[in-house]
Amino acid sequence: MNYRSAYSRCPDCAVVWSAPWIDRIGSFGLAVLTAVVVGVVLPSTLAGQEANSLFNGNDLTGWTVHGTELWYVEDGELICESGPDSGYGYLATEATFKDFELTLEFLQEADGNSGVFFHSHIEGTRISGWQAEVAPPGSHTGGIYESYGRGWLVQPELGRDSALRMGVWNTMHIRVVGDRVTTWLNGVEMVDLVDEQIGAAEGHIALQIHDGGGIRVRWRNLRVVAVR
Repeated sequence: MNYRSAYSRCPDCAVVWSAPWIDRIGSFGLAVLTAVVVGVVLPSTLAGQEANSLFNGNDLTGWTVHGTELWYVEDGELICESGPDSGYGYLATEATFKDFELTLEFLQEADGNSGVFFHSHIEGTRISGWQAEVAPPGSHTGGIYESYGRGWLVQPELGRDSALRMGVWNTMHIRVVGDRVTTWLNGVEMVDLVDEQIGAAEGHIALQIHDGGGIRVRWRNLRVVAVR
């Protein structure tokens, strides 16, 4: 293991190591030590940068609702819930973004089929752009899907789905810079994609509620950093 670059696998958390000390314990010792202290981490990617909160914890200021599904604030959290039409619904930022890093937390209740769109544009409930999937186990959370276009561009490798924790809070990190998109779930890299069409686009960040009814997802700590 190359300890000097190991932190880059998890942009939300980097353990601060002393290099000479690691040289003495070796790679096996580092692996053991990492397992022991995995819960003691320091923020790295957003450190020293200006992170803007997309959600103020009180209301939907800065967002636009698309569709008849339910979006509301409860106990400082953002809730999306299937409405009477059981259709697709979106909550989109008023601002647009091109190159950025986004971190957020989500907790799936009932059927948690949702998603985080980027570089999106919405007319009614028809959306163009790309989605970082948020879905129940076995449904490719962290993969990248192009709506009304090419469909799945990349799905996580088998086994990485185990990073998803149903019924508790999960942390997703999405990095979009130029042609490259990388997603992480709870510190595990899910996909790393290079796509020219993504690199040429710009648009809104939007949360999705899937059609079919019976869906409820909670969101919090949505923070974005513009990458220049």
